[in-house]
Formats: sequence, structure tokens, C-alpha cells
Amino acid sequence: MPLLHDPTPSTAAAPTSSTSAAAARPGGRAALPASVLGGVVLITAIAPLATDMYVPAFPLVGRDLDASATQVQLTLTTFFVGMALGQLAGGPFSDRVGRRRPLLAGLVVLVAASVACALSPSVAAMMAARLAQGFAGGWAMVIARSVVVDLTDGVRMVRAMNLVAAVAGVAPIVGPLLGAMVLSVTHWRASFWVVAAFAGVMVLTVALAMPESLAVERRHGGGLGRLLGATGEVLSSRVFSGHLVVFAFSMGTTFAYVATSAYVLQSMNGLTPVQYSLDFALNAGGMTVAALVAARFADRVPARSFVAVGLVATGAAGLVLAVSAVWFSMPLGVALVGFFVLMTAQGLVGPNAGALASAAVPDHPGTGSALLGFLQWVMAGAIAPLAGLGGEHAAVPMAVIVLALTAASAVAFRVAGHRAPPDAGPAPAPGTS
Repeated sequence: MPLLHDPTPSTAAAPTSSTSAAAARPGGRAALPASVLGGVVLITAIAPLATDMYVPAFPLVGRDLDASATQVQLTLTTFFVGMALGQLAGGPFSDRVGRRRPLLAGLVVLVAASVACALSPSVAAMMAARLAQGFAGGWAMVIARSVVVDLTDGVRMVRAMNLVAAVAGVAPIVGPLLGAMVLSVTHWRASFWVVAAFAGVMVLTVALAMPESLAVERRHGGGLGRLLGATGEVLSSRVFSGHLVVFAFSMGTTFAYVATSAYVLQSMNGLTPVQYSLDFALNAGGMTVAALVAARFADRVPARSFVAVGLVATGAAGLVLAVSAVWFSMPLGVALVGFFVLMTAQGLVGPNAGALASAAVPDHPGTGSALLGFLQWVMAGAIAPLAGLGGEHAAVPMAVIVLALTAASAVAFRVAGHRAPPDAGPAPAPGTS
């Protein structure tokens, strides 16, 4: 697969208003203040924290709420559904009214929903609270990403998106460990109080350190028709849609691993829960380091080159895992190395594909971020149960899913970077193909 040049546009944005977070630089968008970047990173970390912290307590949740394992698992599904819907709604809405007020409102709802989770008297109440928690979290996350698109472009956007992904990638490492620590000293409900407190800190952070980033003249008014029109306009971009598929399928690959790795490493290969947690942390660390490397060299290496390398590595890891799963029952050494390569590669694929997609639709950053987030979490919810179809002692479905998603991503990636023929209309702007 050729390593094509970075299609991120570098054209200047419309002037920002006096309420913008920073003054615009000549020939480009405003600088991204460290306080704003820090806030975006922390908001992005809310979802994995809210997900991973209470997963170790599933048996206790079922016992205390008199619920079956399937019912407890559905509290995770409702959270993913809420995340997808929140991102689909929050981005376009913030394109119309601005970022700061909707972001504050979403975080306040997140606090309330987390408290409701902590106080849930039944599994039905927990599902409803988790749906609201996911919706508010998705709403906040998509608006936070839109702030980055508002204030950066070109290499600065790619670097910022990789930094956000890298630092937020620590959350999947910290989440289960923090949840286990909470369980060792107190009740499982305390994990939701921790999320509520974290969201409360985010309310204060946004209120004190994150000014409005979307100037009034760059907002898009109108009702549902305008919203649907913006969505259609965004999806009509070949560059956006191609990288959208790559971004979402990277999340699908990640959740194929998340859904099956415990069974592969523990049930099939005998690792203890502690050993598995350490390996899970190592793989998450590999993803984080890959994203940091991409951020560090964003001004020297095209973002599409990072995506291409990540897809090749993902395909290689998927092929090795598939062969091992079908003919050798997934030996421990192959599983450990294969999972590490697979997850490290996602640190190159996801953040860079997302940045390239966002850069392709600078006039609708909220709508673009909403579609990215929506499809991302739809993939998370859909792939996880599919990957587990083989049960506790089969890894074939997971490996097949990884190979299928990688092949589809390679096609979409190629389409996104394919140059239009001379008679196909106006030539694209420099750096957009």
C-alpha cells in the first residue's frame, strides 16, 4: 500500500470572535492553549473511566441488584448506545449555538447521571441511568473534540488529536486498576461517585479555563433540515467518509480484542486475573506510545503514512492470530505478541484517521466529530458480542473480524486518498487528496 501524502488542509479559517480562546495566527487558526488541550484530554477520558471502573464489579452488581449476568452486561450496552446518540446530537447542536454552554450542560447532566448510577435501586434503574450517563458523556466528548478542530488545522490538528488520544489512552489502564482499588476498600457504588466527582471537576475546568471557541459568524443556524443538510454535505466528502470508515473500524478492532482477550489469555492459556491485567495495561501502553510518536513527528511524517503503517501492522497481526486460532489453539506467546502489535497499531490508525476526517470538513467540525463518534461507538457495541460468539475457548471469530475490518479499512483508505480524474470537476485544494 503506497504511503500517500497528508491530505490535511492548511487553509486559514474564518476570523475568530473576541470570545475565542486565542487570537488567530496569520495564515492559520488560533493556537490551542494548554489549558484547553488539558480539558479536552480529561473529557475524552470520561468514557473509558465510566466503562472500565465498574467492570471488575459485575458479579457484585448482579448480586446486589438481583440481576442476571446478561442484565448486568446490558448496563454496558445501554452506555454505548447513549454514547453513540450523544455524539450524534451534540456535535451538530454545538455547530449552531457554540461550544461552551452545551459542553457545560452536558457535563452537569453527566454528574447527575453518575449520581443516579450510584444510587440505583434496581438493574432497570441502572440501565436508564447508564443510558443518560452515556448520552451526556458522548455529548461532552464530541463537543470537546470540536473545540480542537475550531482552534487548529493542518499539522497542529494532527498533533493535538494524537496527544488527546495518547493521554486519554491512559484511562483504560487506570480504569480497571482504580476500580479494583475501590472494590478493595469500599462498595462498587463508590466507582460511580468517583466518576461523578471527576465530571464535577470537568465542569469547573470548562467554566474557568475553556472560553468559547466557535465564533458567531462560523455557526450554522436552522432546524432539522439544516442539520440533515450538514450531515449529507459532510458524508458527501470522499476524504471524510473514507477516513471515517478507517477510524470507526479501528474502534471495532479494539473492541474485538477487548471482548475476547480475557478468555484467550485466561480461559485458554491459564493466566491469572492479575497477569491478564498487567498484559492489558502493557497493550494499552503500546497504543499510547504509538499515538505519542505520531504526535511527535506530525510535522515531518504525513498522517496518512502513519495510518498506512498501522493498517499493515494490524493486518499482519490479524493474519498471525487467525492462523494460530484455527490450527494451533492460540498459544500464549503468539497471543501476547499478536495482541500487543494489534493494539499498538491502533494508536497509529485511529487518531490519525480521525484527524484527517475532521480536517476534510472544516466548515462543519461539530457534525464531522458527531459522525466520527457515533459510528465509533456503534462499532464498539456491535463488534463486542460478535467477537465473543466462539465462547470462552475459541478465538477464531475475533481473528476473522480483525481481518475483515482491516481489509475494508484498506479499501476505504485507498478511496479517501484517490485523486479525482481531470474531468471530474474542479481540482481539489492543495493537500486535500
